[in-house]
Amino acid sequence: MNIVASLTLLQLFLSAAATVSGNFSTETVQSAAPGDVVLLQCYTGGNLTPVWTTWMKDGHVIAKDGELHVDSSAKDPRFTLELNGSLSISKVISEDTGSFLCSSRLPDNRTINAHVLLQVTSGPYNVTTVIYPTIVLPNRTLVTEEGKSVSFKCSTRPSPSQQLNLTFSGASNNNTSLAFSPLPILEYAIENIQPSNQGVYTCSALNTVSNHMVNNSTELLVYYIPSRRPDCMSMKAQNSSSVQLNCSWFGAYPTPQLRWGKDGDFQVTDSLVVSLNSSTLKDGQTLTCTARHELLKNEKERSCSVTLSLPYPAGEPIVSVLEGTNVTLSCREFTAVPAANTMWRKGQSQEPIVPGSNENALGVRELEVFLTVKASSSAYTGAVIGVFIAALIAGCAFIVAKILYSRRHTICLGGGFMQAEDRGDVVDLVESDDEQIFQDAVPRLPPLTNGRHTTLVQIHRIPSSDDHEVIVETHPEPPEQKDEPIEEKTEESREEVEELVSF
Repeated sequence: MNIVASLTLLQLFLSAAATVSGNFSTETVQSAAPGDVVLLQCYTGGNLTPVWTTWMKDGHVIAKDGELHVDSSAKDPRFTLELNGSLSISKVISEDTGSFLCSSRLPDNRTINAHVLLQVTSGPYNVTTVIYPTIVLPNRTLVTEEGKSVSFKCSTRPSPSQQLNLTFSGASNNNTSLAFSPLPILEYAIENIQPSNQGVYTCSALNTVSNHMVNNSTELLVYYIPSRRPDCMSMKAQNSSSVQLNCSWFGAYPTPQLRWGKDGDFQVTDSLVVSLNSSTLKDGQTLTCTARHELLKNEKERSCSVTLSLPYPAGEPIVSVLEGTNVTLSCREFTAVPAANTMWRKGQSQEPIVPGSNENALGVRELEVFLTVKASSSAYTGAVIGVFIAALIAGCAFIVAKILYSRRHTICLGGGFMQAEDRGDVVDLVESDDEQIFQDAVPRLPPLTNGRHTTLVQIHRIPSSDDHEVIVETHPEPPEQKDEPIEEKTEESREEVEELVSF
């Protein structure tokens, strides 16, 4: 209330003075931080020394006619009245904030009135940055895991005229503003944090009056590991008596720890290469590489392995080729671990043809290939033999077909192929439009001259709308009739049979 009353009184005083004398007044705003030295000026229009000057603050006169602390309640040794009418304040404090009123009389009887608003601002104070959930390393660096949701909280002690700003500086960008707030608390969050979010986060608190800024920076690391297991592989060593193994696990942060075998120490690297003496190894032996990382909590380790294997070459063991032509001899090997080299040798002396050897550090395996080179004159032998065999097969097939065709009637009557020579009767069946059914008995035929009996044949025709079926009944003739001459009966019988069987 005292400040309001003083300002009102001073304003009335200045207005009245300006009205009476026709002089002017000035209004200025000055800012200062605690501990600064402030100079409040009353007259700025020239180098004239005022005749008298009066300064008031909060309704109290603090300087008048060159005398300081006229009002005992406003005594303060930090105040100094300068010759030009300015008021100097040393080591200002926050309580010095307020309105200062000045009135000066110049030698030319002009009156100068001034109004100075002093703002003593402090801070920002207690600027903090909190990032969670995280793990704090010994060097105060914060660590989080890829894929988690991370929250940021930036705060400062409440004070007037301030603002907060959260910025990020990473590997690919610098000082990117993430959030802004005029309040003393600023909150921000990142869902599913990624390695690209790794960097320095800075909370900046700015006093808008004094433009004083306070920063608080925190480094955040994002740990991550690849979902796959380490990769193990064998490599060809320069020395055939050793085996070289490589274990790699790229894409992890920080760098993992790797170790070959069960003994020995872990090494901080993402690729570990070792050379082992082949004398300590054997076929079928399995060697394991183990990886460790800070994020492997549930599963403490991940591993991969290599199983050693002797070479087993494969190819065609016998190859024939004509003289003067090209030939390719194959020797393939896909199962050896580590991979095997291949060497071709020739003859009894086994002279090398192609450098290398079908071996690895575990041993040597050989594949013998026999190459036969034939003279060019023998190139047509196979063709001649093939033509002869084809002609022979075709001739045999023709002869068999001709025999079967010539004896088709005998085969159809059930005599069979092998018995066709022993049958003396041949019956020809001719289709007829007559639908008569023969019921009369056929006369018996006498035996032939060769001593074999004839056969009685009865033929019946069964009418049908679509198909015609012929039934043949045969009855063997007993050899008892010997009275009549054989030749006559044979001729007559043949005629009767021909009449009966023709239809």
